[in-house]
Amino acid sequence: MITFNVNGINGRLPVLLRWLAEAEPDVVCLQELKALQSKFPETAIRDAGYGAIWHGQKSWNGVAILARGVDPIETRRGLPGDDEDTQSRYIEAAVKGVLIGCLYLPNGNPAPGPKFDYKLNWFKRMASHAAELLGHDIPVALIGDFNVMPTELDVYKPERWVDDALFRPEVRQAYRELLEQGWTDALRKMHPGERIYTFWDYFRNAWGRNAGLRLDHLLLSPDLAKRLVAADVDRHIRGWEKGSDHAPAWVLLS
Repeated sequence: MITFNVNGINGRLPVLLRWLAEAEPDVVCLQELKALQSKFPETAIRDAGYGAIWHGQKSWNGVAILARGVDPIETRRGLPGDDEDTQSRYIEAAVKGVLIGCLYLPNGNPAPGPKFDYKLNWFKRMASHAAELLGHDIPVALIGDFNVMPTELDVYKPERWVDDALFRPEVRQAYRELLEQGWTDALRKMHPGERIYTFWDYFRNAWGRNAGLRLDHLLLSPDLAKRLVAADVDRHIRGWEKGSDHAPAWVLLS
């Protein structure tokens, strides 16, 4: 299972298709499609061997779940708890016996302010839904761009980020409380104490300097965590021409 903030699925479709052919992942959660529902490149994705469901939005947001050789069975579109929330940030499906929630948590900047309040409220709704999923006692994975750096190991020069909405204490606490429900942060589990990043800004030569952030997370329910074999980041994808500012992060399960 892999999470990948593609940063515009149509503009970066050649990169996505090249990576799908190289990595041959079983399940992919995409974020930041930046495409209307009708503009999702379904034909190209199917030709690459993947079934897909997606929740599009013009210019911003958008999430999708791809599954190799099968069609994901959609179980939810959008988070519960706010009928007026129209942003396309969550989609959920069953794939080969695993329930997968694909999410794109709000950025929240500038903080404090209305965008930060929306982020915290969205996080609260997501945590409530996550607890409900765990209560069903089925294999579940929550995968996506959380827009959170959980610890100082997850951010280059953390002192520069103390007031940013991705690193503020309220957001890091919300992430800790989410894990305390019983979720396993797969990347951190497999790389304890290691600086590991999934995002490098386009500016200030961040990629060349390895000035990264770990924003993309793969959270596993207890039964899936027992099957965790490996987890890592396909860093080299970030260096491809016209690539996303994120790299795919993945888990391998037995």
